[in-house]
Amino acid sequence: MTRTARPALGTVIFFAVAFALGIYFTFAAVQGDYGLFRRAEIDAEARDLAAQLMAVQYEVAEMENLTRRLSDDYLDLDLLDEQARSILGMLRSDEIVIR
Repeated sequence: MTRTARPALGTVIFFAVAFALGIYFTFAAVQGDYGLFRRAEIDAEARDLAAQLMAVQYEVAEMENLTRRLSDDYLDLDLLDEQARSILGMLRSDEIVIR
């Protein structure tokens, strides 16, 4: 009876499956739905959205200021005059129009 010096087929299959699973989980950890690249995309998107939020908050503060200045409690006559002239297209008697 002679013995061959080749490894058992079960051992080869075990290591092949283990290697394939290792490759799969490594790929999923880097490029999967919850991987490192997706995390970087989410962080960049969060920074962009935070910048947009700051811009919108600034615009809202400006609008609240203008609204308060035209309210009944605090009336800014210069702003009221400016708004009325721009909306109605009227001019004051001392203004000069150059076309």
